[in-house]
Amino acid sequence: MSELIKKQMNDAKALMEKAIDHCDNELSKIRAGKANPAMLDGIMVDYYGSATPLSQVGSVNTPDARTLIIQPWEKSLLGAIEKAIKESSLGLNPQNDGIIIRINVPPLTEERRREMVKKLKGEAEFGKVAIRNIRKDINEKIKKLKTEGVSEDEIKVGEADVQKLVDGYIIKVDQLADAKEKDIMTV
Repeated sequence: MSELIKKQMNDAKALMEKAIDHCDNELSKIRAGKANPAMLDGIMVDYYGSATPLSQVGSVNTPDARTLIIQPWEKSLLGAIEKAIKESSLGLNPQNDGIIIRINVPPLTEERRREMVKKLKGEAEFGKVAIRNIRKDINEKIKKLKTEGVSEDEIKVGEADVQKLVDGYIIKVDQLADAKEKDIMTV
């Protein structure tokens, strides 16, 4: 295999790893009955007029499987953090005691679990689409290598290798989704 095709394969692998990491990160934000600090990753808090991630204005801990505790770096942020959590789509009810914010994570109903699984499948599909788009881009780059003297046979082999890579990464997305679905559906 030519060095140019090898370079494209390495680029494809790096991009697909990033797609898997992003997909895993998105899946970790989906609530599965248990308290998890990653659930609050998407929450932005109004910090002196600018939207700041919750993780940068306080620490988030889980003392047990059903409770999240947020300890802000500044006590003046308690109200802003509480407001941001209430306005999020997580359906959580924060309790502010003047020092920390405590969130009791209610157990999921069967209906809510099914909604979460639907959301999970959508996120997994986005991950697969991202991988397929990477395949398309890399295959186009490989085809353009013909002008640089790469033979058609090598191009065909390169495209087949890219397809094997894509198949492997799509299986990884499916495995991540299956594990998360199992986690969500476990009562």
